[in-house]
Amino acid sequence: MNICVFLSAADLDDRYTVPAREFAELLGRGGHTLVWGGSESGLMKVVADGVQEAGGKLVGVSVDFLAAKARTDADEMVIARDLAERKALLLAKSDAIVIMVGGTGTLDEATEILELKKHGKHAKPVVLLNTAGFYDGLHEQFRRMEDEGFLPLPLTELVFFAEDGVGALAYLEERAGLQ
Repeated sequence: MNICVFLSAADLDDRYTVPAREFAELLGRGGHTLVWGGSESGLMKVVADGVQEAGGKLVGVSVDFLAAKARTDADEMVIARDLAERKALLLAKSDAIVIMVGGTGTLDEATEILELKKHGKHAKPVVLLNTAGFYDGLHEQFRRMEDEGFLPLPLTELVFFAEDGVGALAYLEERAGLQ
């Protein structure tokens, strides 16, 4: 399965890097392909290293103004013209999406993917990996949106909140019929 992972390129502490590495190793050992922003820095590097070292493949989609930070040994690397094209390519090259910890870029990617799903532009499973409770506040906000009628479909059809990588991957494999 080609699994797109949206995440930070920042250097983060062990409470985020250790679970990210564990998740990456699960992906690689499972024979999955990581589809990601292509960066060779921070958490993006941690995940790419883990997938590759565990036997998985890497498909990167960088953007022209970040091309100098792109990983050079990916199985495939595409350089998009801008962030909008990058997001479209990431979605097109993936069978499922996992949103890990990140900043405004990750939040932008997550909300666009969810908005497209809400409008039926894709039906790919989306998992929000809530490492160390990072997305607790967002989960609460989504529940409020659902309770107050802002979501046209149940939250459980839009996104699955996983507390760890094992739960995230199990959900994706179940949706893809791999279990």
